[in-house]
Amino acid sequence: MSVLTRDEAQTRAQILDVERYTIALDLTTGEETFDSATAIRFTARTAGDTFVEVQPATLRSISLDGQPLDPALLDGNRYPLPGLTAGPHELRVDAAMHYSRTGEGMHRFTDPTDGETYLYTQLFMDDIQRVFAAFDQPDLKSVFAIDVTAPEGWTVLGNGIAEHTGQGRWTIAPTPLISTYLVAIAAGPWHSITTEHAGLPFGIHCRRSLAPYLDADADEILDITRACYDRYHEKFDEPYPFDSYDQAFVPEFNAGAMENPGLVTFRDEFIYRSAVTDTERQTRAMVIAHEMAHMWFGDLVTLAWWDDIWLNESFAEYMGYQTLTEATRFTDTWVDFGVARKGWGYDADQRPSTHPVAPDPDAVPDTASALLNFDGISYAKGASALRQLVAWLGEKDFLAGINAHFARHKFANATLADFIDNLASATDRDVHAWAGQWLRTTGIDTLTAETGTPAPTEPSGPPANGNGQSWALTVTRDGSRPHRITVGAYDHALGTQAGPGRLALRDRFEIDVPGDGTPTIRPGRRPALVVLNDGDLTYAKIRLDTASWDTVLTDLSGIPDALTRAVLWNTARDMVRDGDLAPATYLATARTHLPYETDLALVQGVLSFAAGQVVDRCTIPEDLPAARATLTDLCRDLIRRTEDGSQPGLRLIAVRHFIDAATQPDTLRSWLDEGTVHGGPELDPELRWRILTRLAVLGATDEAAIATELAADPSATGREGAARCRAALPTAEAKAAAWDALFTDDTLSNYLFTATAQGFWQPGQEDVTGDYVSRFYPDAIALAARRGPAIAEAAGRYAFPVYAVDPESLGTGLRALEDPALTPALRRKLVDQLDDLRRALAVRTSATG
Repeated sequence: MSVLTRDEAQTRAQILDVERYTIALDLTTGEETFDSATAIRFTARTAGDTFVEVQPATLRSISLDGQPLDPALLDGNRYPLPGLTAGPHELRVDAAMHYSRTGEGMHRFTDPTDGETYLYTQLFMDDIQRVFAAFDQPDLKSVFAIDVTAPEGWTVLGNGIAEHTGQGRWTIAPTPLISTYLVAIAAGPWHSITTEHAGLPFGIHCRRSLAPYLDADADEILDITRACYDRYHEKFDEPYPFDSYDQAFVPEFNAGAMENPGLVTFRDEFIYRSAVTDTERQTRAMVIAHEMAHMWFGDLVTLAWWDDIWLNESFAEYMGYQTLTEATRFTDTWVDFGVARKGWGYDADQRPSTHPVAPDPDAVPDTASALLNFDGISYAKGASALRQLVAWLGEKDFLAGINAHFARHKFANATLADFIDNLASATDRDVHAWAGQWLRTTGIDTLTAETGTPAPTEPSGPPANGNGQSWALTVTRDGSRPHRITVGAYDHALGTQAGPGRLALRDRFEIDVPGDGTPTIRPGRRPALVVLNDGDLTYAKIRLDTASWDTVLTDLSGIPDALTRAVLWNTARDMVRDGDLAPATYLATARTHLPYETDLALVQGVLSFAAGQVVDRCTIPEDLPAARATLTDLCRDLIRRTEDGSQPGLRLIAVRHFIDAATQPDTLRSWLDEGTVHGGPELDPELRWRILTRLAVLGATDEAAIATELAADPSATGREGAARCRAALPTAEAKAAAWDALFTDDTLSNYLFTATAQGFWQPGQEDVTGDYVSRFYPDAIALAARRGPAIAEAAGRYAFPVYAVDPESLGTGLRALEDPALTPALRRKLVDQLDDLRRALAVRTSATG
């Protein structure tokens, strides 16, 4: 398949205006293909040559202005339209199109629970051609009018209000001007809950087999939706631009969600079949807020080319967290961002594949390269940059600039230059210079604190309590960006609670980095702890002075504010990855402080990093028994702390991590046999599959037990659980069968592929997986070429031999990067994975001296 280049898109946009698509889809023609008939009305501004994209199973007919064209002229996914005359035209295309099993195009899923079938589209970034013919680029906005024929008993959803006209036929209200990648259809026997808000129909939808779980959470989901809708209308001058707002929770969805106008699609794991923590509910709420922000930034105003994708995602990421904090019960969302999202950005920004938040247009020459920029930089770093911008600019001026942007470019396209110009129109600050420093550069600045007493030549601050004492702070910057940060000064406080000591905030003050070269002088004795970036308003690595770091190691959990604790846990995380903090010290700090931590996002984030990175990748083999013992002892501490039932979320996190870290099967077997953790919780499907997976890793279960569990839970998640368990069994036969399923037979859906890959590689199974490390590269390269970017990304993320942390594995991977057959999606994942492997090796080397 040919990818669209930026030059081709610019040329086509100069030639064409596309007024309207009229599309008829017939979803009743079988399990492999559906029928697609498209009429495109467009105008050629000048005479010239162009092409239309379509990727059919069979191209039955094509005509231009009533004159038949030869279907045999289709070249891959492009049909040439040479010699267009200036003026209006109508192109008609009739084709049969393939259903997808990889979450791209028109995805088809049959629910194993009840046999019902569901279809939905995912057309980002260039997959509309898998569903109907189109001039597929974001700056050729058009009106889309779609009719759908579906089996009787199905409901069809679209970008506009859908009307059932009888005999399985549905007509979807024509859209306003939108980009091709935002068109959406979802069809099936949905379970739907509908309501009305602010004069608009709202709906939430899921598979019928998930109906009880959607019903249980419907009030929460709709309350969040209404609250965000109302808050956005307080922030934005432009009203919501579409005729309805549906949210469909769909199966086997590759992303978290997709911002289709009027029909947001979410992965249906957000419909919880099993117990979840409040932080997980907050994550779902944030995604709802994020996608709704896109209705304005991304849908109403859309990028002109994919170099500006960060504008969509960074804005929605920032607005999602901020609006959730302002409008809902989830008031600590920035803690979760700090511990769960920001590290994603920091990691991406230190790899060879890093790129500016706003890359140069020439660095995004085609859609294949653009797809690679959906990463921690475009989301987490970009949102962090916007948060710093708001701190520097002020929210009032920021929103004034945003509203000017919407007013000037609604139902059209805009660029970074347009965005910056509109912000600049609302302030006297030099936003253009800020953008050059923050958005056009790569890498992370490091801010380091040094504290002491003022030199005799330096002016002293005002005396504190009359004692005449003062202290000095110097902040050095390794990097190039300006920062407006808050500094927190903390003292030891008297306390009677058990555990680490309590710290009290003495003072918070703002400074600019770099400053004028002179230290900041503050009154009073030197604090016990000085925290740079207190409040986490900038994007930078932080290093503390020696005395402050000693205080962190002993008293971290005694800091009163969770966001401050998140900044410091991120500092510890960065220090481990940079080889500045021993893995054992990180684990000991977690063991000391997590039993007293009250914020669930922090507990989850620290435990995940401790288990997945510190223990499984960064710890040298001879230290592994002690590291694993520390982790399991920490989980036991948390389980004991929650025995009174007052903190079910914390207990659930502890139980999950205890299961994953268990080195002996006895406790897990007893829980599985009894159907409950001693003292609670009772085992729901998620916990049962989690336990069975761990027993499989330990070689303490077998195929018969897996089959029995699957018979009890024959759902889609049950099938994924069984695939994960079977791949995790530590036998040569199990590994061979899993490898064949992953890389040979090509029948696994995207979710079953991921589940199988997650089970395959396990720490401690090197004797049965060692031979597959070298096999991974040629097999993954061939797979990516056959199955496309979604499976390539999954292979690079989940099927990579992540626990083979040794120089031989790194060398094998680096040699594989020289293979010219590597697809862009797989190459990017391998570059990132190999850099993480190199970093883990460096940490191990530093640990051995």
